[in-house]
Amino acid sequence: MSNPIPWAIALGTMLGLGVWTLIFWMPFFRQPTLEQRIAPHLRVGMRSSRMLEDSWRQDSTTSTLSQLARPVFNQLRRIAKLHSPGSDTVRRRLNSAGLKTSVLDYRAQEIACALLGLLIGSILVSVLATSRGIAIPLATILILGCGFAGFLLRGWWLSEQIQQRSRRILTQFPTVADILALTVGAGESTTGALERISRICRGAIGEEFTITTNEIRAGTPTAQAMERMADRIQIGAMTRFVDAISVATERGTPLAQVLRDQAQDVRDASKRELMELAGKREVAMLAPIVFGILPLTVVFAVFPGLSLLEMSY
Repeated sequence: MSNPIPWAIALGTMLGLGVWTLIFWMPFFRQPTLEQRIAPHLRVGMRSSRMLEDSWRQDSTTSTLSQLARPVFNQLRRIAKLHSPGSDTVRRRLNSAGLKTSVLDYRAQEIACALLGLLIGSILVSVLATSRGIAIPLATILILGCGFAGFLLRGWWLSEQIQQRSRRILTQFPTVADILALTVGAGESTTGALERISRICRGAIGEEFTITTNEIRAGTPTAQAMERMADRIQIGAMTRFVDAISVATERGTPLAQVLRDQAQDVRDASKRELMELAGKREVAMLAPIVFGILPLTVVFAVFPGLSLLEMSY
């Protein structure tokens, strides 16, 4: 106990986890789901108190310590599921990022990133131990934290890839919709217009239209192939675009005008997003102005006067 700082860090971490678990298990953060809200109205028979249900009864086969620690483990399982989703969710995210990586390869990459983080943490601990010395609890926390950070880094990078690809698709989408409207208005069929787009377009949206055209050539109905494209991209504008094409095809609405309206809606959405981003940047610029430039201006304005007052007296 010559150096109490590592033990203080470990105990503080345990205290923070306990407080965090208590806060997130309050009723405000445990809002009932739709299934739980409608279940009492659909249940047949007499209802009893939730305190008498099997999930609330004390299990004689488990110890009291494990029952007390069960909420913590449930919360950790919930976090793990959030940061490491199921195979279907991972497959959809990989399709949204435009990656050809399989789910198994992605899991292997997550493990590799975690091992790389553990290696970096071990090297850092070794350097600290040789230079100034480090306690065992702090070294353990540092190594495990680096491994967990490496595991999360792969998911963060996948999210960044999805956002970057979505921005590229939204940037190209109005032009593609205008070309589709012009092609359909000239008398070409929807399938022919899609094939033309797949030939002349480059980038992410060109790849998606190429995949869709290949599926149509393989025998998949046009509406179903477009829906698969919307599921792969997972962008609201593309989903509305596909729905509008399906509805216009079924009801006989002029498709060219529908495509032009969709392109205009995407342009308006891009303008709104740009205005929102500009507003956020203006608010962010207030911080250096208020806390940096303004105090410096006040100092330059007040300090000469104070110096003159001191010289006068």
